Amino acid sequence: GFAELDRVLGGGFVPGSAILIGGHPGAGKSTLLLQTLCAVAARAPALYVTGEESPQQVAMRAQRLGLETDSLQLMAETDVDAILAAADEHKPKILVVDSIQVVHSDALTSAPGSVAQVRDCAALLTRYAKQTGAVLILVGHVTKDGSLAGPKVLEHMIDCSVLLEGEQDSRYRTLRGQKNRFGAVNELGVFAMTDGGLKEVSNPSAIFLERAETPAPGTVVVVVWEGTRPLLVEIQALVDASNLGNPRRVAVGFEQNRLAMLLAVLHRHVGLHVGDQDVFANVVGGVRIAETSGDLSLLLAVVSSLRNKVLPKDLVVFGEVGLTGEIRPVASGQERIAEAAKHGFKRAIVPKGNAPRGVIAGITVQSVSRLDEAIALFD
Repeated sequence: GFAELDRVLGGGFVPGSAILIGGHPGAGKSTLLLQTLCAVAARAPALYVTGEESPQQVAMRAQRLGLETDSLQLMAETDVDAILAAADEHKPKILVVDSIQVVHSDALTSAPGSVAQVRDCAALLTRYAKQTGAVLILVGHVTKDGSLAGPKVLEHMIDCSVLLEGEQDSRYRTLRGQKNRFGAVNELGVFAMTDGGLKEVSNPSAIFLERAETPAPGTVVVVVWEGTRPLLVEIQALVDASNLGNPRRVAVGFEQNRLAMLLAVLHRHVGLHVGDQDVFANVVGGVRIAETSGDLSLLLAVVSSLRNKVLPKDLVVFGEVGLTGEIRPVASGQERIAEAAKHGFKRAIVPKGNAPRGVIAGITVQSVSRLDEAIALFD
């Protein structure tokens, strides 16, 4: 039903595979799976098992989203034996269990959601999928820090683990593959949450680059690599005088420790001191940057804000910054530059190791080997 979901799963559903999808409450897990199952049910038998809602609630949601549910088998059940019996009867090609934390087995005395219950119920359901060739999709809860809840052995059992992320007040959701035996890890799919459910975004760079008409200090665009495709996102930084004894370092979309480390490199190798300043860094659009290609972009945004100097709007930057101040190359440099040129960027600053061998039409590439060299370009 969704090309973006197929991308994250490595090309689509593999018969006999077990998939775990997690996400915060309200992220859209149930909506995504209901839309997918309704699309699949028109061509093959599908069974949706809900343990957290009544069939009437699911039917109301489907009606609100304008989905055709006549071909979809729906049941409300938390007993794993009853779920397996229903699966044996209906023989679905896709079985969704929402969620594994509420499913229980009467053979165990522990409460639903406990380590033993989650482990044993997941093992029974996974065994069914392997024996019958059905695709099993388990919905999982997440912890406060966003990681999948439950025993670690659950992630070892399944073939694919994906996480649906997105702020409650954001209309965009990102589906990121964390484990995949059939495709690339860290593959990213982007969806927009609308009144009609989740709609896939086929060109995510375009939506994450909705920039202000008038350029402002502290903003720069980076090309990150998500799974098998490049993605352009905007990084913003704000440096402001602190009236606290311990100035704040706030990173949204980055690792907090990496921000602190990069600021230390900036001080040591460029001589720019921000020790008495609050530094805030944000990746626009709710995207999380898990790789190191955003290092140079982040530091240029910090310097831009510190000096109150606007960077060119048609500039794109990427590169890893080492502790000695060197700019290290990143993977797929040529493809990143080509993606930037495709979206109208005229200038790129990249590591020397990523300098293109030939001319790339429409974009001027400047390669740098050290951090002070990159910053000197804007003096």
